[in-house]
Amino acid sequence: MNKHVISLFLAFWTLSFSYFSKAQSFYNNKIVAHRGAWKNTGAPQNSIASLENAIKLGCVGSEFDVRMTKDEVLVINHDAHYEGMDIEKTDYAELIKKPLKNGEHLPTLEEYLKAGKKQTKTMLVTEIKPSPAGKERAMILAEKVVKTVQKLKAQKWVVYISFDYDILKKVRELDKNAKLQYLNGNISAAQLQADNIGGLDYHFSVLQKDEQWIANAKKLGVATNAWTVNDTLVMDYFLVRNIDYLTTDEPEKALVRDARFAKEIRKLVWSDEFNYSGLPDASKWGYEVGGKGWGNNELEYYTNADKSNALVKNGVLSITARKNKFENRDYTSARLLTKGKAEWTYGRIEVRAKLPKGRGTWPAIWMLGSNIETAGWPKCGEIDIMEHVGYDPDTLVGTIHTQAYNHVKGTQKSKKIFIKNPYTEFHVYAVDWTPERMDFLLDGNVYLSIPNEHKTVNEWPFDKPEYLLLNVAVGGNWGGAKGIDESVFPAKMEVDYVRVFQ
Repeated sequence: MNKHVISLFLAFWTLSFSYFSKAQSFYNNKIVAHRGAWKNTGAPQNSIASLENAIKLGCVGSEFDVRMTKDEVLVINHDAHYEGMDIEKTDYAELIKKPLKNGEHLPTLEEYLKAGKKQTKTMLVTEIKPSPAGKERAMILAEKVVKTVQKLKAQKWVVYISFDYDILKKVRELDKNAKLQYLNGNISAAQLQADNIGGLDYHFSVLQKDEQWIANAKKLGVATNAWTVNDTLVMDYFLVRNIDYLTTDEPEKALVRDARFAKEIRKLVWSDEFNYSGLPDASKWGYEVGGKGWGNNELEYYTNADKSNALVKNGVLSITARKNKFENRDYTSARLLTKGKAEWTYGRIEVRAKLPKGRGTWPAIWMLGSNIETAGWPKCGEIDIMEHVGYDPDTLVGTIHTQAYNHVKGTQKSKKIFIKNPYTEFHVYAVDWTPERMDFLLDGNVYLSIPNEHKTVNEWPFDKPEYLLLNVAVGGNWGGAKGIDESVFPAKMEVDYVRVFQ
């Protein structure tokens, strides 16, 4: 290589290094502070102080709202009115006569962007508000916002969002590289992609109604964001689905949860969140039917798709045992299972549930080997994620049954622990199943760990698919060992969600 070529190569390398070293690299999390970090800091919403707090927390983004005054100054405020004044009908000089509660004056977009540009880790999520005066003024606002961003060379920081689709189209016309997200929740990911919008930022309830929203958007390369998510359970719902962003008034809580899920190597492969009404989803659940005692002298008849025993309502599945004579039994209940619909070998299976109370009840969350018809029980392997008998209150039992270890021989591997408020509060019952061990967890804490002894299938049949069962039995050899209190019926187990990670 001659000296001229070497010089050209070094010059190119130096230029490339200089360019890429200046490339924007935002925080590696999903959390966008809604109107800045204000709720737990005391800063006013949409203030520069709330922006600075979001930056200090390490949020990937901080959202704020832009409006235009009568004299066409761009200001940061969520509502159309500020201190009793209509922003669009009031000059800026009048608005700043009344400061924010922390002493700041109502910030302008230029001031806000300059403050945001002092750092390079938090995006400035800029909501352009539709104008009460109509489309023409909204388009003027959109144009002024884009020109201000360009003047300050803040394009790398800014993500534009709006409830007005035409505003986003206007922004795209003015800046072909702008990052855009639509807020209104009424346009498909495919249409967003076709219109070169690039992102959706929908209310969490819209995304929960159809669990395929996020997956479909990701397949199309459309960015996903949910607003405004303050409940930690709803945060978890979206974080396990690997949503791109989560907008919240509680960034402190959300950052902690995001960090925890980010460490999880396994991904959600199956779930039922019960965000629908009626019978359990037939594509996910089937029923075992009958009143044959089920090998345990149980007293219930398990019905087939009967809403009185299995019903989804208000985001919860209720499995209800009733004092109700049916066929040859005095009680009815339901036994749901995923057999033939979803079966897994290894993974973490989580069920958030509230248990029925009362002597004679026997709720269970458990798994059976899919080869039970050929191998038989217990050689197929049984994993009891959670069992509880009503006469032994505030207890949880986790167990495995195999050919070598089972309750018939009295050799089952099992542990019983205390559980606080199982009848009035939801708890997460889980098993973490790997080729090497079976860990049983209550609310994320391991209380029983069973290693694979690497002997024979008689000790460890757990290298083949198993399916999940949910049921509430009545009586039986164990559940009815101390009789039945008929006053406790109807008795129901409520299930908030089922999630499987692999």
